[in-house]
Amino acid sequence: MSELRNRNLGPLPALIFSSRWLQLPLYLGLIIAQGVYVVQFLRELWHLLETTILHGGLSEAAAAAGQTAETAIMLTVLGLIDVVMISNLLVMVIVGGYETFVSRLRLEGHPDQPEWLSHVNAAVLKVKLATAIIGISSIHLLATFIKAEKLDEKTMLWQTLLHLTFVVSAVAIAWVDRIMTPPSKVAREHH
Repeated sequence: MSELRNRNLGPLPALIFSSRWLQLPLYLGLIIAQGVYVVQFLRELWHLLETTILHGGLSEAAAAAGQTAETAIMLTVLGLIDVVMISNLLVMVIVGGYETFVSRLRLEGHPDQPEWLSHVNAAVLKVKLATAIIGISSIHLLATFIKAEKLDEKTMLWQTLLHLTFVVSAVAIAWVDRIMTPPSKVAREHH
């Protein structure tokens, strides 16, 4: 690594290599987006507490939609889980993407270093993102099935097909990654 730093790059290679820093504003923007998700989570949590504890029951909007208190609470909690899963996805993209494509974070030995970060690369990041998207899609599909009586079959069918497409895509990405990774490297990663 120090040899690379000491070696003088020509102007064009230096420009090309330095262009990775153009991604920095993108990652900073994702951090701001994560802040927006925190605000959204807190709003939804407050709404849940307000309707169940402070007002002792169902909100007017839920009652007007014909939902039971249990269904309204379940849908709100699923919405909270959805926000958390999207936030986790953002963390994976921000931390993993920055580490993979921009610069090392130098977290080795830090007690809070994510376990997955030590072996992250573009392929691992793609598989992790695909599985996170499946999790998010599963939450949306569960919410759809909870409100099934209010939705038409065509909507539920398309959401199910979209979810299955995500699952098949994730399996395909993982399979291609497995094919492209030499067997000796796979054995080392699992030990």
